[in-house]
Amino acid sequence: MSTYVYGITSGAHPALPEGLGGVGDPPRPVRILKEGELAAIVSEAPEGLRPKRKDLLAHQNVLNEVGAVGSLLPMRFGSVAPDDASVTAVLAERAKHYAERLGALDGKVEYNVKASHDEEAVLHRVMGENPELRAMTEANRQAGGGTYEDRLRLGELVVAAVQVRETEDAAELRRALEPAAAATSAGPDSTGWLANLSFLVDRESAAVFLDAVEEVRKSHPHIEVRVNGPLPPYSFVEPGPAQPAETTH
Repeated sequence: MSTYVYGITSGAHPALPEGLGGVGDPPRPVRILKEGELAAIVSEAPEGLRPKRKDLLAHQNVLNEVGAVGSLLPMRFGSVAPDDASVTAVLAERAKHYAERLGALDGKVEYNVKASHDEEAVLHRVMGENPELRAMTEANRQAGGGTYEDRLRLGELVVAAVQVRETEDAAELRRALEPAAAATSAGPDSTGWLANLSFLVDRESAAVFLDAVEEVRKSHPHIEVRVNGPLPPYSFVEPGPAQPAETTH
């Protein structure tokens, strides 16, 4: 039977709440696998596991329950190992790394920040910053819209200017928020976002980080900023003892 891994914690972590259920239908009982000074929070892995809402919530609930009473390295949904022995073998092999991560992440949460441009606002800003674009736009207007080539050239220059502004705004966003965080991790590029960043933040000073986000919104009204958190610090765990199951892809 495959083993589903929710997270890694200290071997001295308090006992699990009685009757804690995990993923699956019916929910698989959650248990602890100990190896040296570490422990993995696991259950049996149901066959055909897919990221359904019920199982996603069950995974998150286990992390919330365990993380509420001690430091925890969360695994992403769908992390499955061949068996218990595979899990404990990785805990033994990477004991030093996991112990360091537990210490570094103790008392910290993750906030994911995604940013995009308000299309109308960024076009207004780009035109305001670029006299050449303003002059070309006015010339086309006076020429009754300009030739096809004129319009094409203007469109290409506007797109290029917006792309430059995206790069600059992403860098400014990161610089503005990093001082309020303990660490930063860049997420995968995603269509529609000029920035996808995760920040490791002290739970007790999360308000300082959120205030910094509000300052960015005020100072950069052409940027739409979406914040998701607090989350378990998924982006700062590094490799775990299990890989996401193929069925969750």
